[in-house]
Amino acid sequence: MAKITEEVKEVVGKSKGFAVATATKEGEPNVVPLAFGKVLSETEVLLMDVFMKKTEENIKANPRVAISVWDMETYTGYQFKGSARIETSGSVFDDGVNMVKSMMPSLNPKAAVIVTVDSIYVTSPGPDLGKKVE
Repeated sequence: MAKITEEVKEVVGKSKGFAVATATKEGEPNVVPLAFGKVLSETEVLLMDVFMKKTEENIKANPRVAISVWDMETYTGYQFKGSARIETSGSVFDDGVNMVKSMMPSLNPKAAVIVTVDSIYVTSPGPDLGKKVE
């Protein structure tokens, strides 16, 4: 299992958005932009579900996801691959709701999507592009 390093965490913190890819059970891909997310631990990323529909359906049928994050100032980026679970109550959900409300009080998050990351890849331009982060 991959560990989210401080450098990777810093890029996530600076990211203005997340590209989240899912697929149906049959493999039909779907990708959406998300605004609200953060690193929870060395192995987990939180994404907040405010408007998800197809993405939520896909996660329930096939929990495998990919997330792309990037820092446009440094052109540093990473891709996470892992398995997602959906929570609609509890402390992680409550913390996520508070995060969303602090940025956009009018929004009402439906769920927390917690991704357990099993691999991380470099998406930054240059010689390390595609390299797995160990």
